Amino acid sequence: MNASTWIDCDTRFIAARGQPACLIDLALSRGIDSHRLLKGTGLFYEDLLENDPLITARQFHCLIDNARQLLAADDSAFLFGQQLLPGHYGATSNLLLQADSLLQSLQHLQQFKALLSPLCAPVLRLDEQSLYLYWLDSFASGKNSQFVIDASMTAVTALSRRIAGCALPWQYHIAHAEPIYIEQYWVHLNERLRFNSPTSFMRLSREHLVARAGQASTVLGQIAEQQSLQQLNALAATQSLTDALFDYLCEHISKLAGLEQVAADFGLSCATFKRRLQREGTHFQAQLDRARTLIALDLYLRRGFSNEAVAIYLRFNDRTNFRRFLKRLTGRSPTDLRQWLG
Repeated sequence: MNASTWIDCDTRFIAARGQPACLIDLALSRGIDSHRLLKGTGLFYEDLLENDPLITARQFHCLIDNARQLLAADDSAFLFGQQLLPGHYGATSNLLLQADSLLQSLQHLQQFKALLSPLCAPVLRLDEQSLYLYWLDSFASGKNSQFVIDASMTAVTALSRRIAGCALPWQYHIAHAEPIYIEQYWVHLNERLRFNSPTSFMRLSREHLVARAGQASTVLGQIAEQQSLQQLNALAATQSLTDALFDYLCEHISKLAGLEQVAADFGLSCATFKRRLQREGTHFQAQLDRARTLIALDLYLRRGFSNEAVAIYLRFNDRTNFRRFLKRLTGRSPTDLRQWLG
């Protein structure tokens, strides 16, 4: 790896006429003044009409923050999410629709996340019974985190309904606390909801992954994939530093040697690696905790590991330390977490 292979929060890679335009349209439809909406974003409404600008994750988050405050409506994230997938992004949107199954469409979503889900990375995991779709911050969402997660889950829910031709029985595990406007979740997702989850993810039985309401075109799908790959390869990089670090930690967690080795494997000095993470609004321990939490959940859910087996896999030699770790990050002891996950 080298330092030029990641997108950072100031890389211009998000097409403003894509997801940002959907949010702008939603705000304008509710009477929000465009100048107030775009304040601090570095975007101008005329740019969207006359050019095809690329914006950064930082700019997009500024837009989301403005929209949240100006709209001040309980349904904003859900209405925004309904517009995101398959969206109007040319080849990549067509690729999702021409998939021969819901599973393939979700795999495309993961592969082309920089184009289709630039702020929130979808992470797919499968076992014999279920698909798990985890959602991870690609950039520091901060106070926009709940909005982005709700919109992302709504987007996949709407996409799967379109592909299957009916609503599918997704289960939703959501990291934030249950809000007072719970009816919005019932309307736009469903009632299979669990809040205060250690991390946000969706779960669906594998029997629904082959769902396909209409006939997909193999030829059009292949053309769309080629065009999507060209778009992806034209970007400065295909994923954020924190996404790359998450993938690395998942692969090396059972033999992790320490921060110095990680930095070296990323082609950076330890000090530079720390600065790069700090610029993204995070630090190594936070990213390590995030990866360990998701890996622990995955081992419990998909592989049925015991508490001791999970602790050993994550390189906790002391059961007490493992218990403290899970209690700190999930609010639950290992046994309580396993029971809560069901």
